[in-house]
Amino acid sequence: MTCAAAVTPPVLAVPLEHWIIDSGVRFDRAAERSLPRADDIPTRLHQAMRYAVLNGGKRVRPLLVFAAGDVTEAESDALDRAALAVEFVHAYSLVHDDMPCMDNDVL
Repeated sequence: MTCAAAVTPPVLAVPLEHWIIDSGVRFDRAAERSLPRADDIPTRLHQAMRYAVLNGGKRVRPLLVFAAGDVTEAESDALDRAALAVEFVHAYSLVHDDMPCMDNDVL
């Protein structure tokens, strides 16, 4: 005799589209606070850092971090730091790939 319990999927507190938008805003605010201001010296470096991170994108990596944190009920500040870390490393990898020693791409 087998007993199969019905598994009901979790119910989101807000519609998924709203959660995605809210999480993107959350990440952008955390990134704004974490990155140096564009007019801080060395300005060219800081402008480039801000461009690489804050210039849009789907924010899939931070969304995955926030989703995992929602499931595990992780601390909000820890999630923000983790989301920043994965997105900053991703931005670095994109910039590094475009360097002259790599594919020397302008975009």
